[in-house]
Amino acid sequence: MSLSPSASVSSENAAKRRRTGDIHDSASSPQNTHIPKRGARACTACRKGKNRCEGEAPCRRCQLSGVLCVFEKPEKKPNVTTIAGPGVERLSRLEGQYLVMQSQMIGMQSSLDRILAAVQHSQPPGVGQPPRDGPDYQARNGFEDPGSSERKSFPPLPGFAPPPHKYATYGIVPSTAPSSDDESEDTLPRSTLNAPIEALQGLANAAAEAAAVPSASTPRVKKRKRAEPIPRNAFPHVVEKGLVTDLEARELYNIFFAGCHLFIPLFDPMYDTYESLMERTPWTFDAILAVAGKIRSGNGPLSPTFYKCLEEAQGIARSSLFGPVVRKEAVQGMLLLAAWSTNGWLPSGHAMRMALDLGLHRALEKLADDTGKQRTQEEERDLVVSARIWLCLYWFDHQMSLGTGRPIVLRDENSIRHCRVLLSHPMASPTDVRLISQVELIAQKTQIYETLAPLNGQVNHNTLAFIRRANIALDKWWNDCDELHRQTMDENSLLRKILAGELHYAKLWLVCVALRGVAWDKMPFEQRELAFQAKDAAFNCLSIFLTSSEYRAALRYAVHDSLVTAAFSGLFLLKMASLFPAELDLGAITAQVEQLAQLLSDVAAERYALTLRIMLANLRRKVGLQSGINTPIPTMPPPPLLADGRLIVSPTFVDPALPPPFTMEELGIQWPSDRGIFSPSAIPVWLQEQSLTDLGLPVNGSDGIFLQMTGANGWTGDFAPMPEAW
Repeated sequence: MSLSPSASVSSENAAKRRRTGDIHDSASSPQNTHIPKRGARACTACRKGKNRCEGEAPCRRCQLSGVLCVFEKPEKKPNVTTIAGPGVERLSRLEGQYLVMQSQMIGMQSSLDRILAAVQHSQPPGVGQPPRDGPDYQARNGFEDPGSSERKSFPPLPGFAPPPHKYATYGIVPSTAPSSDDESEDTLPRSTLNAPIEALQGLANAAAEAAAVPSASTPRVKKRKRAEPIPRNAFPHVVEKGLVTDLEARELYNIFFAGCHLFIPLFDPMYDTYESLMERTPWTFDAILAVAGKIRSGNGPLSPTFYKCLEEAQGIARSSLFGPVVRKEAVQGMLLLAAWSTNGWLPSGHAMRMALDLGLHRALEKLADDTGKQRTQEEERDLVVSARIWLCLYWFDHQMSLGTGRPIVLRDENSIRHCRVLLSHPMASPTDVRLISQVELIAQKTQIYETLAPLNGQVNHNTLAFIRRANIALDKWWNDCDELHRQTMDENSLLRKILAGELHYAKLWLVCVALRGVAWDKMPFEQRELAFQAKDAAFNCLSIFLTSSEYRAALRYAVHDSLVTAAFSGLFLLKMASLFPAELDLGAITAQVEQLAQLLSDVAAERYALTLRIMLANLRRKVGLQSGINTPIPTMPPPPLLADGRLIVSPTFVDPALPPPFTMEELGIQWPSDRGIFSPSAIPVWLQEQSLTDLGLPVNGSDGIFLQMTGANGWTGDFAPMPEAW
């Protein structure tokens, strides 16, 4: 049956009138204000056919097709008042995963502690293995040892177990603090978006604390803590343990602050007093005593006090590898162990990670914040100390990278942008002016190295122009920093002499980086001029060392970087004298280097002194000079002996392709036997005859220039064995 058009139109109009009436009725009735959901606006048949439905049962399409018109009612969801969403659910899952990982780490740490305690308790004190006649003398696999006298013994495990501190945000510059005034204490700061793991650590710790305190009432939302309270020191210092007397510890403390703090400007003597350091940081306290103990020994045998302090400081340092860092003074302790070490690359890298973990790289920015925020005296002091630690660590880490040819790990110049704020602060230290000058110099040297190193000795007009601009920039740096020093120091003060020496060494270093791999006989005129400019810089640097009585006296406190500055200047002069003997004053150069070698021997820097003496002997052989030593000849320690008392002598075979070995007399060393010779094969490649034409720095920096005093290179006159970190 079909409908006529007029009937269809009239029925549609009627349907519209009915819908319109319903709408007016619903508007006039306040009880029926519910708007149908999407699922209720169409019947099941219309939704399946994707047809438009009238929204009333029965609809016209179902009437025409004779199908039962059914409308599905949407499920009524309960009124949820709690906050929900995918972000909250994901955060809840991450919290659960983090708690599981944390419990697993705590379990592994406790297991390792039990194993370490069992190993330590199983060994009698002073003995590296159990007695052979005891019941515990059995093989580790359960079988009895058949009584072999050659059973291998292992040393006890070193160091201390990590303290039972939880992983959290410590320090005074935590990343969970509000980033600006528009963030309240109860909101998630923007900085947590850049550090989600650290944010989850804080959430997990808060959840664990809430679970540990049962409460029948609804938990009250607390404001977020800026940082975890710093726990007490987990390890005692050497005085508390009775290893060093208080009187001797005070003596060593005074030795350290008589000059060491000038080369590593990490402390404020007015704040870092003996009692303060002892109470705040046993680690740094033990490290200071160890450094001072080594300096006090001089050229003599190292004292038991030195070994005790060093063992304690290194033990605490090892415990920090797998535990949380809780105080900024720990960075000071690790940096001290790195600064007075012949191989400070690894400990300085660990110190850098510790500082980043504490957020010390944000201290200068917080200190320079002039938005009017009020800080307490303690907060201000913490910011100043943290900024000083970070600047010193930044300088030392970059200096280690440039000095050894290793890549620079940290490239965040923004963290030192406000370094001069420290100078105008009321809590500034007298050595902060040296620290700022060092940081600004290392920033320029980093730019120089990154520009010249990729050229690999390809010197063109652009390179020469860059070197000229770099020299001008270095002169400007010195003028600015010397003006800062002049405000509180006279012309002959030690820090101003050190500053002038660093200027001349930086100019020498600049040319050596540019001339890396360039042979002197193939140099054009411009490059030869550069070489002679570097010679003048080396001569001026050496003159400052030798003519300043303050500098000569302070070298006993110097770190290895300062000793390298003096020794490399002397080596460069000897190379230039060997290449251009007719154009240089050989007598003046050799006299200067001889004085420097003796000075380095006096401060127990035999690694550098012996390297200089080898180059002096080589130059005398080449040009036929006689030894002109007027200073006391150093006496070498007796040669090492084997376990059965036999003397370790030099190898009898000498490679005919090499020059004859140097005698001890040629090296200016008084040897207690007539059998002492030094093989040229032990000399670093950069100092050997085939490399004398290379005036540039080797790729591995100072490691490829100076002798390794460990006996591995054939040197038979090994000095007293030192711990590996020294």
